[in-house]
This record gives sequence, structure tokens and C-alpha cells, in this order.
Amino acid sequence: MSYMEELESKLDQDFIAVRYNVELEGPAITPENDPDVQAILPKDEPYRSIARAVLRGDTEEAVSKVKEGLKSGESPMDVINNGLMKGMDAVNELYTKGFYFLPDLMLSGDSMMEGLKESEEALGHKSETKGTVVSFVAEGDPHDIGKNLVVMFLRANGYNAIDLGRDVPNEDVIKAVKEYKPIFMTGTALMTTTMTAFPKVVEELEKNGLEVPAIGCGGGSVRKDFVESFPMSVYGVEAYHAPKLADSILKDKKTWKDIRKEYSQIVGEFVPEYD
Repeated sequence: MSYMEELESKLDQDFIAVRYNVELEGPAITPENDPDVQAILPKDEPYRSIARAVLRGDTEEAVSKVKEGLKSGESPMDVINNGLMKGMDAVNELYTKGFYFLPDLMLSGDSMMEGLKESEEALGHKSETKGTVVSFVAEGDPHDIGKNLVVMFLRANGYNAIDLGRDVPNEDVIKAVKEYKPIFMTGTALMTTTMTAFPKVVEELEKNGLEVPAIGCGGGSVRKDFVESFPMSVYGVEAYHAPKLADSILKDKKTWKDIRKEYSQIVGEFVPEYD
């Protein structure tokens, strides 16, 4: 008997069959059949089809369903709030659970934004937003994936996210605060050499007599102890936390000091960095 034959004779084939059988993990399901997603998706058409298209990241289908809904007499604001936004709510849920990843987010975000353009065109003006948030990548840093995610989540949750781009000079950040008077700011940095821009921005704000309720600072190199070494700032742990932090400022009048103390409660989940 060869070595392989001897090894195979010792293997429990029944165990192997069960271990990799779908009975163990359950049958595969589509995103829209996830129980938590089912609770989010609208029941009525055309909103359900619009939301499902966003959930699947199907831009062509999303735009088509939005056009159909508008043509049938649905309100552009209802299409936005009951269709497009619900789709992104479902995407956020799957991302939070670890079932969706960065590519899924980007595809769904594009679908939502294209559908939003169609709705706003029918509306005749930009849809109303909750408030304005300024987002930027620290001066000297070209890495903008984190910032792009933050902007997407903010816009998907009804905020007017002003995207200043990457490698933003500190003086441009100050100008944006003067111009837009944001309720919240977000800054990202991937490198330790560029995250030092955050305290410099705060220093310039103070010199100019400006104050922002909170500045969410995050990114690959950024740590909580560093962020909390200067005022106005909070450590942003996940990109999808951004709209929840903005909501806490807008609805509950939370300050940066409050957010530091209540971060986990505000975002509604256990956050090791704050617990």
C-alpha cells in the first residue's frame, strides 16, 4: 500500500463530506434575502426595485427604475428617500456585517449617485440635505480611498459632503470652513508624516477664531491617542461611522468632547478603541 493510499484509508470521508456540505453553513442567499436587508428594503414598487438595483450596484438598472418611477408620477423626493437611500441603507448594513467590501460599496455608491442625478433633474434643483460636511485628505498625502468612502457614506445618508480632494493645503481647509460653515469635518491620512497636518489645521482654525463642532480624523497611520492630543478632534474608526457622528452633532448637539466619551453609543456598536 502506498503512502497516499494509507493516508486516504485513515481519512473520515463522511466527516469531510459534512464539513464542506452546504447543510453546515446553510444555502447561499442573495443580498436582498438577508433578513436584516429584508427589514430595510421597501415593500412597494417602484421603490423596492430601485433599492435592489442600488444594493446590487447595477447603475444601469438603478437609473432605468428611477426613470420609470418618475415617469409614472412618483415624487422625485420619494424616489430619493424611499428608493435610493433605502438601497444604500441596506448596503451599509451588509458592509457593517462584513458581507460587503470596498468594491461593493463603490459600485452601489455610483448607482445611488446616478439615480440621484436623475431625480434632481426632475426636481429642478438639488435635493435638500441634512447639513454640510467638509472632507479632505491631509496635505502631502495622495491616498484618498478612505476619504472617498467617507464622502460616499455621508452623501448616501443625506449630507452635503464637500470633497476637497487629496493633498489639501491647510489654508484651503481653513477657506472651506469659512465658506461652508460645516457642522462636521473629516480628515484622512495614510502616512505618519502627513497626519501631523491635523493639529496644524486646528491651530489655524483657532488663530482665525473659527470652531467646528468636531473634526473626525482617521486613516491608516492615525491613532486615537494622537488625535486626542489636540482639541476639536475625534478619532474616526470606520468610514461608515461618519454620518452617525454627523447625526449626533445635528440632532443631539454633541460636541467633540461628547463624542469622545460616547463614541460607541453614538455609532451603535462595540468599538474596541473606545471600550
